[in-house]
Amino acid sequence: MTKDPLFKQVVKDTLNWIRKDMTSDEVIFVHIGSGILKTIYGNLEFSYGDYLVIPRGTIYQIEFKDSNNRLLIVESHSPIVTPKRYRNEYGQLLEHSPYCERDIRKPSNMETHDEKGNFKVMIKKQGMMYPFVYGTHPFDAIGWDGNLYPWAFSIHDFEPITGRVHQPPPVHQTFEGHNFVICSFCPRLFDYHPQAIPAPYNHSNIDSDEILYYVDGDFMSRKSVVKGQITLHPGGIPHGPHPGTVEKSIGAKETLELAVMIDTFKPLWLTEYSLKIKTDDYYLSWMEGK
Repeated sequence: MTKDPLFKQVVKDTLNWIRKDMTSDEVIFVHIGSGILKTIYGNLEFSYGDYLVIPRGTIYQIEFKDSNNRLLIVESHSPIVTPKRYRNEYGQLLEHSPYCERDIRKPSNMETHDEKGNFKVMIKKQGMMYPFVYGTHPFDAIGWDGNLYPWAFSIHDFEPITGRVHQPPPVHQTFEGHNFVICSFCPRLFDYHPQAIPAPYNHSNIDSDEILYYVDGDFMSRKSVVKGQITLHPGGIPHGPHPGTVEKSIGAKETLELAVMIDTFKPLWLTEYSLKIKTDDYYLSWMEGK
C-alpha cells in the first residue's frame, strides 16, 4: 500500500464527492475508519469490517468520521450477488449459508434535501469521470420502493464453515460476480481430525488469479506480511504455505486471521502505479530462514 500523502488525499477527496458509477456495481470493504454512506435511499453507517455493496447507478456520498481511512474497493461490470449454492429457488439464503438476511443492513434515516442550487455529481462511465450539475439536490426523495438498493454486511458476522480436515477456499465465499468471487477468511477453529494439518496444501490455481488482502491477525500460511498488504498469485503459478508455517500449524486449535480474497476468472492487468509500490523481495518469503 502506498505511503504517498498526495495520492491518499486525492483518493479521499474523490470519495467525498457526490458520485455515481454507471458501468459497475461496487463493493467497498472498510479496513480502517467509520462514517456514513449517504444515498437517495437513506443513510448507511459503516465501520471497520463492513462490506458496502452499491449497485450501479446509485448516487452516493461517503462522509468519514475519522481522518485515517483505508478502503478496499472492487468494481464489477456484472451484478454483485450472494453465492448461488446458498440460495433456494425463491432467492432466500439457506440455513447452511455462512450468513443470512438478518445480517444485512439496509439504508435508514432518509434525509430529504429540498434544496436548489448547483450540485455537482461525478459520473463514472467506462473508466472516465464526468461532472454533471444538478439544479436540485440529488438526495431529494421523500420515499422509495423497489428491491435494488445499497446494503452493508460485516465480515465479523460471517460464520466460517469448518471440518475435520482442511476445507477448500469456496467455503469462505461471500459474494460473486460474473467472472470473480469475493471470500472472507475469518477467525475460526482449525481442522479437528487427529492427523489433520491445518495449513493449506500447495496448489496451482487453474481457473483464476488469486488476490489476498490482509486485514488483521497472523495469517496461518504466510509470514512477512503486514496489515494492508495485497498479494497476487497468478493462475498457473504454484504457491502454498511459507517455510515453517506447516509445522507451526500442527496442533494449533484456531486462527485469528482476517483477510479478503478476490479470485478473478480472467487474468488481472497490473497498473503502472502498482509496479511502483510492489515489494520486490516478496519471493524471499518462500526461502528457508527468510
